[in-house]
Amino acid sequence: MAQINKGSLSPVSRRSPLLLEIGSEEIPARFVVRGLAIFKENVLHLLNSESIAYGKISEYATPRRLTVHIEDVSEIQNDRTIETLGPPKKVSFDENGMPTKAAIGFARSIGIDVKDLKVVQTDRGEYVSATVEQKGKASKDVLSNGLPSLISSLQLPKTMRWGSGSLRFFRPIRWILALIGHETIEFEIDGIKSGSITYGHRFLSAGAVRISDPSEYLPALRQNHVIADSVERKNIISGEIQKLGSALGIHVHEDNELLDTVMFLVEYPTIVSGSFENKYIDLPKELLITVMRTHQKYFSTESAQGTILPSFIVVSNTKSENSDTVRRGAERVLRARLEDARFYFAEDQKIPLHDYTEKLKSVTFQEKLGTLHDKANRISSICSFIADRLNFPAKEKLLRAATLAKADLVTGIVREFPELQGYMGMIYALNSGEDKEIAHAIYEHYQPRFAGDKLPDGEMGTILSLADKIDNIVSFYSLGLIPSGSEDPFALRRQATGIINILQNSAYPLTVNMLIDRALEISQASHSEKPAVAEKIVQFFNQRIEGVLLSQGYSYDLVDAAIAVEGLSMNDLKSRIEALDALKRDPAFPGLLMAAKRVCNIISRMQPSSVNKDIFTEDAEKKLYLAGENVRTQVQRKDYRAIFELEKPINTFFDSVLVMDKDDEVKNNRIALLFSVKEIFDCLGDFSRIAE
Repeated sequence: MAQINKGSLSPVSRRSPLLLEIGSEEIPARFVVRGLAIFKENVLHLLNSESIAYGKISEYATPRRLTVHIEDVSEIQNDRTIETLGPPKKVSFDENGMPTKAAIGFARSIGIDVKDLKVVQTDRGEYVSATVEQKGKASKDVLSNGLPSLISSLQLPKTMRWGSGSLRFFRPIRWILALIGHETIEFEIDGIKSGSITYGHRFLSAGAVRISDPSEYLPALRQNHVIADSVERKNIISGEIQKLGSALGIHVHEDNELLDTVMFLVEYPTIVSGSFENKYIDLPKELLITVMRTHQKYFSTESAQGTILPSFIVVSNTKSENSDTVRRGAERVLRARLEDARFYFAEDQKIPLHDYTEKLKSVTFQEKLGTLHDKANRISSICSFIADRLNFPAKEKLLRAATLAKADLVTGIVREFPELQGYMGMIYALNSGEDKEIAHAIYEHYQPRFAGDKLPDGEMGTILSLADKIDNIVSFYSLGLIPSGSEDPFALRRQATGIINILQNSAYPLTVNMLIDRALEISQASHSEKPAVAEKIVQFFNQRIEGVLLSQGYSYDLVDAAIAVEGLSMNDLKSRIEALDALKRDPAFPGLLMAAKRVCNIISRMQPSSVNKDIFTEDAEKKLYLAGENVRTQVQRKDYRAIFELEKPINTFFDSVLVMDKDDEVKNNRIALLFSVKEIFDCLGDFSRIAE
């Protein structure tokens, strides 16, 4: 039965704050934000669907709790008029118009007399319907019925069942706080009863904390060593780090991503400084930072000159009185991690980087794509193609960089810290005596790694980055492993956007189609499959290109028109969009656009052929042909305004000439003429896609 809320009344009702808190074991920091957003979204959906009015919404989160606080929640639902659809008319009444068991049962199920049913027309045909005036119930009772299924059905990432229960959540739920005003919203989920009890800090709080009114929530938790507001917690951490850094005369490495992580690792932040032995300071800077950041969630420190210092900042989840204990523990753990890093770093350098390329033969890149060594060979082949297209003078160096680009993936450090791939390749290349330009290209070829990341600076790194990314995209597409919906396990969208940004930032006479074709030549795709694969990849890139250009402020229809012209470089594409934009601003453009669309419409389902000017019979044909040849020459010289000269001869042609002549030779020649005119417009874009 489908229910339709046809409207609502707004009875005078008291308003009270609503407080809902799910308390659990420590939730992984990376899940807290998403979990809170889903929880809030579902609570608001419940209130809206049940016609419960509400006011301002606040949300709080710590590793042990997800909380939604909503002000001015109506204590009574709005009265509603509910229209409920029942079974189809044809099964609800017999041939004499008498109600069947289906109609009687439907009426009984919603508590009305069968004579009050009516027939309504829907998209699926005629159905019986009933309209019921539903008085508002107490919001407390509505929420008591709705919250158990809401919490049970939360579609959270990485959920599982805990113990013998059936409830799925990030971590085991330990308590549920549910209040509307001073009253508890009572319900039970998987043996857990809601109540007015919350809990403070796991170690610094005495135990259960009773909340008699939602307004007491934040102060009560603060008294029990929990800063529930994540924004406040983040500001405390950031401010205290800066204060401690100033006091120690050091600069704490800015790391917003790490800050966003640690604020969901603690409930009561205290900032503690620590240090490590100077013998580790000779390790590469990014290696030191990564050891502290990735595994320990420590902030590294630097001198005013940017030199890394043998000290760190840790955010603890305890009182400042315990700082010495926290410091000693943090230093002991970090020392062990640094010792591991120093060992791997020393072991890795016992052989030169080039010797690791042999080990790539024993590491699978992807089951059907061969080894990492095969991957490196494909990158080299694409680099060779690009170098030839660009007349790149250092081709030999480039191919050396391509050979070494993936070698660090089999080193001990990169196996331990995958995020250092490329960087360690650069360090090991330099330490192996490789050319500095080659070493830098190894580092840069992963750029851009994420949205907003910098592009490669060096030309060698730029070419290597293009080759690596297009090989990934084409290789996975050739296997049918393509992005779908929100799933993109191989980050192909990000890599495509990286290629687009690199191409538009350079003056390379390269097109996406060129790169695709070269990568497909050496791909695993069979010869017969390659055209279809290429078409899918071009479409995939066009979607990314459109997104990039729209984000830069270009008009959607002009972008669509220009992208339709195949084989353009990013610079050519942008110049054509800008040329179209300049034409579109001209008051005469609507007339030109109408003429262009007349041409496009009549030949849209036809095939092009060659024009034979010797069989023209009409003066309008000859004038259109001559105008076209003249305008074509001017457009090729980038004089795009010359295209306005086509409007009059096009309109004269259509007004004077019957395209679909009875003589097939004449008809086909006129169609060929129109195709030749369309080719001139296509130099700028597909005019049929431009909005009038």
